[in-house]
Amino acid sequence: MPTTLRSTTLGFTTALLLTAPAYADMPLPPPPAVDAKAYALVEFGSGQILAGSGVDDRHEPASLTKLMTAYVVFAALKEGRLKLSDPVRISEHAWRSEGSRSFINVGSEVPVDVLLKGMIVQSGNDASIALAEHVGGTEPAFVDIMNAYAKRLGMTNTHFEDASGMPSPNHYSTARDLATLSRALIRDFPEYYGLFSLREYTWNNIRQQNRNGLLDRDPTVDGLKTGHTETAGYCLISSARRQGARYLTVVLDTDSFKARENASEALLNYGFNFFETVALRKQGETILKPRVYKGADNYLAVGAREDVQVSVPRGKAGSVTTRVSLRRPLIAPIGANTPVGELLVSVGDQQVRRVPLYALKAMPQGGLWSRLYDTVALWFE
Repeated sequence: MPTTLRSTTLGFTTALLLTAPAYADMPLPPPPAVDAKAYALVEFGSGQILAGSGVDDRHEPASLTKLMTAYVVFAALKEGRLKLSDPVRISEHAWRSEGSRSFINVGSEVPVDVLLKGMIVQSGNDASIALAEHVGGTEPAFVDIMNAYAKRLGMTNTHFEDASGMPSPNHYSTARDLATLSRALIRDFPEYYGLFSLREYTWNNIRQQNRNGLLDRDPTVDGLKTGHTETAGYCLISSARRQGARYLTVVLDTDSFKARENASEALLNYGFNFFETVALRKQGETILKPRVYKGADNYLAVGAREDVQVSVPRGKAGSVTTRVSLRRPLIAPIGANTPVGELLVSVGDQQVRRVPLYALKAMPQGGLWSRLYDTVALWFE
């Protein structure tokens, strides 16, 4: 039997038809016990945290920091300010970096492509600093860019002090913020995401292997990054895709390599086994056409700038409802991509998502007569 999801807004009602699974009454078990100070299981498309503990507690991110370093470098590549083949001269500061290294020599020139592999696969601090100096001029200037991007992405509880993740009281993040960053990397730079699933690479005749053991244990895992210092413990951000669905896990401050991998694997399996993703609206699809005043047309096409989906316990698709909250009244002129309201998504009686809605096209002002007519109409709005 089809399940009807009702979407209502101030006189507008939209029916979404989905197929209800046969196991609609399957109970949802509790999340697996996870040996970590903080963790989160996140559905990629919606960003919903489906299970977690201490998701907003501050922790040292260790080499998970390199995900933001990668984000800044990928942005420079995408904007054409940098090329993968560009040579990068290795400074003494980069060469003398502490911790994990990717075996690059001071004074040598190494291509950006190789440094990215050294940073992501081998987790080389030397490669991270070399990239930071090349893109930012100095590492401190690059860190300013990292923090600016963190703010732009909505990482409200994160601050970086360096490009590689060395311990510092003012260098911190959270499971929630690191999930936000991971989603942004996959979403914004799909052309470079394959670097995170590389098992190994060779430079200076030295073969260097990826430290993420889940890449070998689970063929559906395709990233992302490991981290470790004595004070941060063993950390891991993992992403896996099965049958069109993607889930992320952030595991912070465990006791061992094995503990971080076991925790990540258990959380991923929990997500794929007990949740399903419900697609509600496509990016750019007209969700409704509300009345607009003083415009060249009486109605404005409104939609989301992203695919709208939500994760629910398996068999609970029928409990999803949507409601639109619009800014009222809408008065022309209205530019394309102007925010005009939100799509509110609930599962049962719990609201789980607030998706911004935008004008899908510009609405110029109408003629003099229509503007005068709508001026009077607005008196009764």
